[in-house]
Amino acid sequence: MEKTFIILKPDCMEKGLAGQVLSRFEKEGFAIVASKMSKLGSEILREHYAHVADKPFFPEIEAFMSSRPVIFVALQGENVIARVRELLGPTDSTKAPAGTIRGDFGTDMMRNVVHASDGPETAAAELKRFFAEGEIYA
Repeated sequence: MEKTFIILKPDCMEKGLAGQVLSRFEKEGFAIVASKMSKLGSEILREHYAHVADKPFFPEIEAFMSSRPVIFVALQGENVIARVRELLGPTDSTKAPAGTIRGDFGTDMMRNVVHASDGPETAAAELKRFFAEGEIYA
């Protein structure tokens, strides 16, 4: 069974969509094997977004992602990484079709409700970054 990592982002939390988003994942047959709420700080955001931390738009990402507590979730299921990304739709919510999570709830490229790992290596690194050993129950 494959695992993936998601963050229910500040816009998801602000709009009260956490339950609806998690419900969509569960309806697909994915198991929630870890979850916790946290407020993201600069250090972990710089690590998580290392690939864009030196870009001029990073301060906007940092301000948004640290604006309120978020929920980290580890999901497990068959082909979960690709299937979650399919459920989410494109990163840019304005291009996401209706029926996808981002198409239904997102507003733009950054306020797109959920971050999800994009591959097995990324998922492993992100799960390790956000969950301590023993916090994932699978």
